[in-house]
Amino acid sequence: MTLARSPSESPSPSPSTSTSPSQSEPPPRARGVERARAYGKLAKLSFFDYYLCVLVVASLSPGAVRSEPRSWLVLLLFDLGWVGVVAAAVTLDDVTGLRDGSDARNYDPRQTLRARDRKPLLDGRIPLPQALRFGWGCAVAGAALWALAAVAAPHTPWWVWTAAAGSLVISVQYSYGLKLSYRGGQEAVIWISTGLCVLIPFGLLNGGMTGAAWLECFLFGLWSLMVSVYSNINDVAGDREAGRRNLATSVPPGVYRWFIAVLSLAESGAIVLAAAVGAVPLWFCAFLLPVVCLRARQAYAGLLAGQELAARRQGITIHRWGVALLVVANLLLVHGN
Repeated sequence: MTLARSPSESPSPSPSTSTSPSQSEPPPRARGVERARAYGKLAKLSFFDYYLCVLVVASLSPGAVRSEPRSWLVLLLFDLGWVGVVAAAVTLDDVTGLRDGSDARNYDPRQTLRARDRKPLLDGRIPLPQALRFGWGCAVAGAALWALAAVAAPHTPWWVWTAAAGSLVISVQYSYGLKLSYRGGQEAVIWISTGLCVLIPFGLLNGGMTGAAWLECFLFGLWSLMVSVYSNINDVAGDREAGRRNLATSVPPGVYRWFIAVLSLAESGAIVLAAAVGAVPLWFCAFLLPVVCLRARQAYAGLLAGQELAARRQGITIHRWGVALLVVANLLLVHGN
């Protein structure tokens, strides 16, 4: 699933074949620690960037909110629930990728440097029925933990419940059920669901949104999307054969590259707009200048130099640096207020 690819792009020691487990004799099923690692890969736990949202929320909340133990309980429950929701989404995405053959093509070691061992369904380490149970179990656990976070929270505005329900539905239906990513909704789901993971806990702790919070919802979602859009260039052939209708498979390559360029500019545009309307001070924008510079470097690699997977890795780095810079800037902003 493009929603949560692991940052590793090193070659995999897996066999150089693109056949599915049903076409060849599967290896013995994983046991014990090895089996736990396989489930960790299925849940894409190494891609922890989504779960940094609570650091952004905590740093942007007033000191009085951060000093309350209940606030940290809410953040913990929300983040654990978010782990469950993402694990469900990526697991069900891998189930669909196995069934339609897109993962076998996109992770063929003869054609890509992506590590095939990150797809435990492809080599039979996790059987399909168990993966389905795991995926739906994660969805239920995620929903339950979010409900507990709402119960423990000092505020529960109606729009937080609506946002949480919407995020859960579109995440689980990303490549399963409604298969939104196969019907033109891939980019929107990634952007919206990851942006909401800032909005929901901020609303639970503070009861409302601020201009800075809206900006950071926008940026956090965009930063996740700016990893995915470069993956889609690399995966376009396999996704097209599988019938996935995202922008990369639906428009000419030149148009798609212009789309990525516009997204890159939207980041700096949103930062400037936030300062222009007084949502954040000018000095706040200066903290994000390194992100803008790194974004230009990413665009050069992915759009001009033809290094899509390198650009994807740079997107992961930008996301992590962006969170670190936001946390520092937020603490200064809150302290100044």
